[in-house]
Amino acid sequence: MSQVKTGHPDGLMTLFFSEMWERFCYYGMRVLLTLYLVKSLMKGDAEASLIYGAYTGLVYAAPILGGRMADQYLGYRYAVMLGAFLMAIGEFLILGGNDFFLMVGMGALIVGNGYFKANISTIVGKLYEDDDPRRDSGFTIFYIGINIGALLATTLVAYVGETYGFDKGFALAGLGMLTGLFIFWSGRKSYSAAPGLEPTEAGKKKVLGPLNMVQAITLGSLLLIPLCYVLIYNNEFLDYILLALFLYISYSMITAGAKADEGEAEPRWKDRMIALIIFMVINITFWACFEQAGTSLTLFADRNVDRMIMGWEMPASMTQFFNPFFIIVFGSIFSVMWVKLSNIGKNPSIPLKFAFGIIQLALGFLVTQVGMMFVNEAFQVPLLTLFFLYLLHTTGELFLSPIGLSMVTKLSPKNIAGTAMGAWFLSFAIANYVGGKIAALTGGHGDDGATLSLAEGLDKYLSVFTTIGFVLLGFAVIIILFNKKLEKLMHGVK
Repeated sequence: MSQVKTGHPDGLMTLFFSEMWERFCYYGMRVLLTLYLVKSLMKGDAEASLIYGAYTGLVYAAPILGGRMADQYLGYRYAVMLGAFLMAIGEFLILGGNDFFLMVGMGALIVGNGYFKANISTIVGKLYEDDDPRRDSGFTIFYIGINIGALLATTLVAYVGETYGFDKGFALAGLGMLTGLFIFWSGRKSYSAAPGLEPTEAGKKKVLGPLNMVQAITLGSLLLIPLCYVLIYNNEFLDYILLALFLYISYSMITAGAKADEGEAEPRWKDRMIALIIFMVINITFWACFEQAGTSLTLFADRNVDRMIMGWEMPASMTQFFNPFFIIVFGSIFSVMWVKLSNIGKNPSIPLKFAFGIIQLALGFLVTQVGMMFVNEAFQVPLLTLFFLYLLHTTGELFLSPIGLSMVTKLSPKNIAGTAMGAWFLSFAIANYVGGKIAALTGGHGDDGATLSLAEGLDKYLSVFTTIGFVLLGFAVIIILFNKKLEKLMHGVK
């Protein structure tokens, strides 16, 4: 597409469709994972939830490493292509149909996602000058691509996987990734103006005999796959690894903030770093509960939701489509709303936006209590229960998600912007892992390991979801009470 037609740099559409198909691949695997673990590999609910949490946690941690490797050695184009290739291979490995192939496939998906996800967004950013007014609009278009990919995966892959077999669903997701790789490679001239695409001088240097750094990192990336395998299986190690990383990054950021304040009259940067760490904790709380979508809420949909629509039964995994659908419907409305509220001086502060987002998330979980009033003889609540739950979860997400990355760049000193962004990704990794632990509390088994009846299972799901809802409401009240103190720590960042 030409610049005249789109009003945006050449290359944006190439990157849009590459990312769309990568998200199709990622969400295609994720939408089926919990049901595949429970129904095909015969895992218990708790074990399946912990595997899912470890996998998605590592997926979000991987871009921290993938971004750094591309910056210093690989260049962005090679990093994205390596990531796409590994992700496609990962999907096809899962077709082996047993624990071993699933774990190796997930390892390849984790490493691949780390390279792809971290760097395709970077290329989008580099198509624009720093002060280009089209930048925000460009990222909004790119964000729509992400959600179209997620929507296609949660409808098409979910339907194929549950109707014709999980292997067909995973294969379809792999083909999606190959499509994205083809688009990215064949359209390479369109984004060639972006700086940093080629391997760096350090990347071209010989390090291991005839191998240069790029080749050594590529081989090293393959060795990370068995490490991921071990960490998914022995996921209790992640408790200590993620906690240690959180403490180390928090210490690093506060120290860097204090250093940036040397000679200043007040500890502005140090305070902002403390604020950022508090926002990371809030972010972890939100997403650990939000990410029940792929685990406890999908199993709840499978067992205790009446999914019949005019004689057709919607597959349980397909209920995950509500979130990307609502994002596409409401995303642009919210972005316009924030601008209008800002113009009339009514735009809520960042802490209040986080609090309001958490309140909506809480209300989404409490909707299950309303659904309980309409339960049928098969101990199923109406599908509308999930419709309204996901509607509130999505509007809550739109209060938090779009402002997160922007807030990180404003709160952190320029010299540690990369570390701060890595820390923000780490908060998502911890959230997904903790989300798996929360999901393990729900499910079809009692404390003694006995399988629960549908009635007992429904009671357990509703009990956990209600508890989550009330805990989140309490957490939101605390944020509102400390809003002024948080704003003070932020020193004018809006």
